[in-house]
Amino acid sequence: MFCTKYRSATSESLWVQALLMTVGLGFMAILVLLPLASVFAEAFRQGWDAYRNALLDPQALSAIRLTLLVAVIAVPLNVMFGLAASWAIAKFDFAGKQLLTTFIDLPFSVSPVISGLIYVLLFGANGLLGEWLADHDIQIIFAVPGLVIATIFVTFPFVARELIPLMEEQGTEEEEAAIMLGADGWRTFLSVTLPNIKWGLFYGVLLCNARAMGEFGAVSVVSGHIRGATNTIPLHVEILYNEYNFVAAFAVASVLTMLALVTLLLKCVIEFKFASEMRAQDKG
Repeated sequence: MFCTKYRSATSESLWVQALLMTVGLGFMAILVLLPLASVFAEAFRQGWDAYRNALLDPQALSAIRLTLLVAVIAVPLNVMFGLAASWAIAKFDFAGKQLLTTFIDLPFSVSPVISGLIYVLLFGANGLLGEWLADHDIQIIFAVPGLVIATIFVTFPFVARELIPLMEEQGTEEEEAAIMLGADGWRTFLSVTLPNIKWGLFYGVLLCNARAMGEFGAVSVVSGHIRGATNTIPLHVEILYNEYNFVAAFAVASVLTMLALVTLLLKCVIEFKFASEMRAQDKG
């Protein structure tokens, strides 16, 4: 009688594991850690005073304020859209459902520069609505509204794309039970649906916020690069770098880098909390 020794599909010898870990860590060091270190090294190359002066420059402060303003407007609007779209797609069957899903993925397939050009053709001085906007003294392109609209477009898939598969997996049984017990739609959403999707929602908000603050292509087209008025942090960094003011450019870039690190930390916390909650539910 012959005995067959079965081996797990994920078990490998120690040298294979060491090789894979070395390759992974090597790529991580070259593509992530080394650039991060370079940003801060260049930012502090002339000392703390030069770094502080670069961040306290009025144009840098204006860029930081504008970036935060755009994110504060765009992210909540995308949260509302993401919740509504994911609720509709995951919980209901209706005509045009597949079309809505396709439109949600549109920003992933369109270059941000192209999306910015589309808004210029629509809202610009010579655009489709340009004459009407000028007659009513409304400026969208080369102003804050244009930055907000462009940012909303490139970031609106993130919340919806995190919530749709999560809601589809959860099904509609709990909502139907709540309605049968007398809860209305709003109460059902707040008491049943929202607690079930909270970690996915937080994760989508983080991704949306990170993209909103770091967006370059679309906002570059619609901003006009007006110093102190329509330059966000990425646009201000580009201007400083093109002027060979490398220390100031990397100093301002370090702000985005720190925001990215905070986002990464929060992402890890959310994933840990979500995994802990899932384990607790499995044990229960």
